[in-house]
Amino acid sequence: MDELEALRKKRMAELQARLQEEEARKQQVEQAEAQIKAILTELLTPEARSRLTTLKMAKPEYAAQIELLLVQLAQSGQVKTKITDAQLKALLAKVRKPKKEFKIKRI
Repeated sequence: MDELEALRKKRMAELQARLQEEEARKQQVEQAEAQIKAILTELLTPEARSRLTTLKMAKPEYAAQIELLLVQLAQSGQVKTKITDAQLKALLAKVRKPKKEFKIKRI
């Protein structure tokens, strides 16, 4: 009976430790997202922010890549003024991967 109780306590402690680690990771992710959002709010004009939000709904992975690029540019000091919608469009055009072309040959 004592062994069973000891195993239960050990298992409960492991589960609590895992839960605390998970909560800590969630909090770190939320803090990182809040920092990125704050930087983007300072960096982008309302129109550019709107475009990025629309892009995030359509292509979340691509938008995340663009957000990270913008944050890196801001942190390295390469951006002096707010990024306008036209500048964001130009950046998106530079980063966009070329579409694959398919040629259909008729026999």
